[in-house]
Amino acid sequence: MYDTVHGITTGAVARRLGVSPTTVRSWDRRYGIGPAVRADGRHRRWSPADVSMLEEMCRLTASGVPPAEAARAAREVRSALVAAGAGGPVDSAPAPVPAPVPAPPSSGPAAPPEEPPARPARRAAAGSGLPLGDVRQECRGLARAAVRLDGPAMEALLQGVLAEYGLVTAWEEVMVPTLHAVGRKWESSGDRYVEVEHLLSWHVSTALRRAAVTGPAAASQAPPVVLACVPAEQHTLPLEALAAGLAERGLPARMFGAAVPAEALDAAVRRSGPAAVVLWSQARSTADHALARHVAGTAFGVRGARTAPLVLLAGPGWRGRPPGPGTARPAGLREALDVVSRLYGGSEGPLKPAGHGERTGPDGQGGGTGG
Repeated sequence: MYDTVHGITTGAVARRLGVSPTTVRSWDRRYGIGPAVRADGRHRRWSPADVSMLEEMCRLTASGVPPAEAARAAREVRSALVAAGAGGPVDSAPAPVPAPVPAPPSSGPAAPPEEPPARPARRAAAGSGLPLGDVRQECRGLARAAVRLDGPAMEALLQGVLAEYGLVTAWEEVMVPTLHAVGRKWESSGDRYVEVEHLLSWHVSTALRRAAVTGPAAASQAPPVVLACVPAEQHTLPLEALAAGLAERGLPARMFGAAVPAEALDAAVRRSGPAAVVLWSQARSTADHALARHVAGTAFGVRGARTAPLVLLAGPGWRGRPPGPGTARPAGLREALDVVSRLYGGSEGPLKPAGHGERTGPDGQGGGTGG
């Protein structure tokens, strides 16, 4: 509840917004969006209008708006509430909106002294310190939400990019760059940002699985695509993206997940009779070429019409050797989807597989389904 005389503390408002108190103080210091009133002239106390201003700041930065621009828009929200008398009792105190100017300025509106830090803030705030480079605005918004551990913002943004751009573009241009940036930050910061990577990965996985179950229904009689990580490989997100892409095209898939033992993979292939088997390897240390050759040579079906699956070597771990007989190495998610679609007679829906079991795979060079 609000203190009707002094407002609420920075810690309380940070918990309400799902950000850290340091972030709230940084916004005050760098962008001039502090409380309109300070207890004893020093301690920040936030009124309802102040909190509305910060909520707008969170919403805008999560959508990819640069912090300096978001701060200007957020201050307008508070000004409108104060003018309408909706700021609560604290807002009637004799301190106007320009009061939250950082320490050096002593008078005048907040905008002029706020302009000098705006340019450096744009560079530093590309993803709240994450090394993103030249990326889509949605990628920057996802990175900021991840660093703030703002789960609802990540979920909304991921749903939005999947709906607007489709699975392949959302994966390659928003999800993967953000995941890579968090990974690089984690590697260069000791044990910091581990929680950011875990939460972001969980939300990306959730979005991909939701996309996989909402795709068009696949033909139940069509042979499936088996998706599996090689033994000792734990990275499943690229396979989840491929599963979602197959569902988007109405193609059947069976996801077996991380670190599938060789014996279990062999049993799955023999029991399901797949048109293709996708084996993901993130590092050369996990790439098992003998296993890939074994799967490519696995024949099934009635005598006289036995077939074998096409094996897609997906992921950077397979680089360094040319694909062997019955295998292909697609360069990315889009190419992997096209290779599999051609097995089903095209890219539109699950048709009877064309050339199912042929030992010569489609052309494909590079590193796997992306990520």
